Amino acid sequence: MSVKDLPAEARPREKLLARGPSALSDAELLALLLRTGIAGKGVLQMADELLQIQGNRLVDGPRSGFGGIAGLLNATPDDLKKVKGLGPAKRAEILAVLELARRAVAQRLQERTVLADPAAVKQFLQLNLAHRKHEVFMVCFLDAQNKLIEAEELFQGTLSQTSVYPREVVLKALHHHAAAVVLAHNHPSGSVQPSPADVALTQTLRAALGLIDVRVLDHIIVGPGQALSMAEQGLL
Repeated sequence: MSVKDLPAEARPREKLLARGPSALSDAELLALLLRTGIAGKGVLQMADELLQIQGNRLVDGPRSGFGGIAGLLNATPDDLKKVKGLGPAKRAEILAVLELARRAVAQRLQERTVLADPAAVKQFLQLNLAHRKHEVFMVCFLDAQNKLIEAEELFQGTLSQTSVYPREVVLKALHHHAAAVVLAHNHPSGSVQPSPADVALTQTLRAALGLIDVRVLDHIIVGPGQALSMAEQGLL
């Protein structure tokens, strides 16, 4: 059934205006973003299929679903390009929504201390790192009130004590006049359990930054749909 065949009160746009966005399902919200379906498939069916759990991992050929809203928001431009019916305009809109989400959470961290909102820190890092296909090391530089000054991706590739240079992290901290940092990187494999190398790297960076009186508040490991705080695990 197409949207125009639904009763007026059941159409996503009218439903949202009458009852608010929380009244809509994930598929209905996505349908509003997509606006139109493709030949033989209405926009609601298309939205529902995009959010299906099956197919949320890369397989040969187009994906049949991204595993819910979180999976879709973590999709890369190349992932979206594989989906029949997602032309440049629709892909651009989905990617724009993702970027708006990133900026909204970043603004939240700039206005509030990271210690007061640890969930927002994890959310911000997931939005930035969870979808990456290779390891990325990011540092969130904080001021004396533990508010976000800047978040920078400093290193990419297989992370180790030899590929993440403490000197570069120290220089960036001095450049931003940071009083503290939150370290973060992703595990493309999906597991967020810290490896011995992760623990050793954290200790090395903590010692180097300590020489300039910059505190390491946490090291967060990100995977699709999850994030682990090494501070919460007692590993700092």
